[in-house]
Amino acid sequence: MNRYDNLSWERMLARFPLRKININDYFRILCPDEDFPSFLEKYFELPILKRLQGVGLLCGTDWTRLYRNRFYYSRFDHSKGVALIVWHFTHDKAQTIAGLLHDVSTPVFSHVSDFRKGDALTQTSTEEENSRMIKEDEALRKLLEEDGLRPEDVCDYHIYPVADNEIPHLSADRLEYMYPSGLALDGSWTLDEIQETYRDLAVLKNKEGIDELGFRTVESAELYCEKFCDIGHILQLNENKLCLHLLGQIMNRAVEANILTERDFMALSEKEILVKLEAALADKAFQELKSLYTTFRTMESIKHTDQPLENHFCVKLEVKQRYIDPLVSPGVQLSCLSQKAKGIIDDFLTWHDKSWGCVPLINL
Repeated sequence: MNRYDNLSWERMLARFPLRKININDYFRILCPDEDFPSFLEKYFELPILKRLQGVGLLCGTDWTRLYRNRFYYSRFDHSKGVALIVWHFTHDKAQTIAGLLHDVSTPVFSHVSDFRKGDALTQTSTEEENSRMIKEDEALRKLLEEDGLRPEDVCDYHIYPVADNEIPHLSADRLEYMYPSGLALDGSWTLDEIQETYRDLAVLKNKEGIDELGFRTVESAELYCEKFCDIGHILQLNENKLCLHLLGQIMNRAVEANILTERDFMALSEKEILVKLEAALADKAFQELKSLYTTFRTMESIKHTDQPLENHFCVKLEVKQRYIDPLVSPGVQLSCLSQKAKGIIDDFLTWHDKSWGCVPLINL
C-alpha cells in the first residue's frame, strides 16, 4: 500500500493543530543574533528586493478558500531566509548575497507565472531574467562595490552548491522554502523540530566531491525527508495543480482583456493586482472572467475524476515533483541507509492522483 493513498487534501490540511509562529524566532534559528550578517541590512532596503514583500511564497494560495494557510510568507522572507542559511554555513559574502538575490525576477503569485507559460513541469521560466535585473540595477551595483563585489559575483546562485543544486539534493534554497511551507500550509513543522534538524546539518562532500548540505544523523535526516515529501505531496495533488492553473488562466485572460499588463506582475503587489482586477470585473462585459475569478476565490473543495466534467473548470497536468534524499555522511544519501526514508521516497515518486481535478464554475 502506498503511504500517500490515505493522505487526501482534507487530511493533509487538518492533521496538525494551529500554532502561533513568530517568524523572527524562525530566522534566529537559521542564524543566531550574534552571527547575523549586518552587511545585509542595506540590501534589504533595495527596491528590487522590497518588491518581493508583496509576492507570496505560496503561489497565490493565500487568496483562495481552498487553502487554509496559517500566515502569509513572502518571497522577501524566503530570500532573507536563504541568505541567512548560506551565511551560517559559508560566511561568504558573495554566496550570501547571491542567495538573497536569487528570486528578484519572481512575479506576483510566484510559480503561477510558470503555469501561465506552460512550464508547470520545470517551473524555471523566470530565471534568465534574474541575472539581467541584477546586472542592470544601479542601486545594487553601488552596494556591491562597498562590499568589494561585482554583479557577476552574485547574479547566478546556481554556481554556489550550498545555495542551490538539483533535486533530490539539499541546498539552502530547498531547505528554506520547505520549512515555512510546512509551517504555513499545514502546520507540519514546529520551531523545535526545525531547530533540531537545522542544528544537525553540516556542509558535506557528495559523490562528485562537491559541497552539499547534509545531516549528521539518520534520525534528523529521516524527519526532514518525511516532512519534506509530505509537503511535496500537497504540491502534486490536483487541488494545488488546479489552484495554480486556474489563477494563471485568470491572469492570462485579464491581460488579453487589457485589464492587466505584463508590467503589472512585476510592479504591483498581489493585493494590488486583485484590487485592480476586481474593479474591472464590475463591468458586465467580463462575466466569464468574473466567473473564473469568483470560483477561484470561493472554492473550498474539488473533484478528482478520470474525465473532465461539464460546467467545471478542469485540469490535467504533470507538475514538478519536489522531494529530498539528503546526504547523511560524505557521499552517502539517506535512502542507502534508511529503509523508512527509501519507502517514503518510493511512495512519493510512484503515487499518482486521478487524471483530472475539477471544480464547479460559479454561475453569475
